[in-house]
Parts: sequence; C-alpha cells; structure tokens
Amino acid sequence: MPANESPRVGVIMGSKSDWPVMEHAVDMLERLGVACETRVVSAHRTPDLLFDYAKSAAERGLQVIIAGAGGAAHLPGMVASQTALPVLGVPVESKSLKGLDSLLSIVQMPGGVSVGTLAIGKAGATNAGLLAAQIVGLQDAKVREAVEAFRTEQARNVLDNPDPRPDSQ
Repeated sequence: MPANESPRVGVIMGSKSDWPVMEHAVDMLERLGVACETRVVSAHRTPDLLFDYAKSAAERGLQVIIAGAGGAAHLPGMVASQTALPVLGVPVESKSLKGLDSLLSIVQMPGGVSVGTLAIGKAGATNAGLLAAQIVGLQDAKVREAVEAFRTEQARNVLDNPDPRPDSQ
C-alpha cells in the first residue's frame, strides 16, 4: 500500500495496553492493502478527543472505525454515538473477567446505536480487520480482490493439509 494513501480505517483503543490485541486488526488491514491509522482514544480519560475523533472521521476519509476496549468497554459505543460510519467493537481481554465484561458491554448496545461486535481478543481483532476490509471492498475492487485472494489462500491451506497429524507432511 502506498505510504501517501489516506487512511480508510481508524483503529482505536482505550489504552496503549490494548495494542497487543489490536495490532492484529492492523496486521490484517495491511495484509489486504487497506491504509489505516491507529490512536489511543480513551472514552473515560479523553472524552473530548473521542468526540472530536468520531465526529471528524468521515470528513477525514475514514470509512470504518475499529474500536478495541477492555473492562467497561465504553469506547465502541461512544464512538458509534458520534458517527454514522460503521463501528466494529473488539472486546479486549480483562484480567478480572477474561474479557466477558468487555464483550457484554460492547454487544449490549441500545436499539438505534449499532456496533458490530467481534470475538474477544486476537481472533476478534483479526476478524475486525477482515470485516473492515470487506466493507471498504464494497466500493474498491482492489481491496475486494485482496479479500477474495485471502479466502482462497485459507481454503487452499486446508485442502493442501488434510491430515492433522504433525508428522503427516
């Protein structure tokens, strides 16, 4: 992806400690050729920044926002309340409840404020990156082709390795 390409997906998280999970969303976006930006935007510590970020996202060229949060996990919902862009929520695993608290906080949005909620942790972040690329791909044939190639590669990996035993190759 060209270095001068404007970001199409925003990947935000409630704190820097969420990066080990959220980097998987960025990795998937980069693999599929979708320019993204990353920021720490805390719903509780920097609410004005959160509102500014969400309200300006579309005019800055973003098409999707991925928001990762742990614990009370208000970030995805608060972002969704401030933009009409699709918001994908990634529950980050918490120490006390293993991310179940985050999942329930993100998934239980009131009717009329939608957040697409993914799985807890790495799988959720990876799939958020993939889903964001699929959304961008609705209007970008190059990204859609990259998603299709990724899916073909996944199928080929399974078909080429049908025997699960480690010494079968």
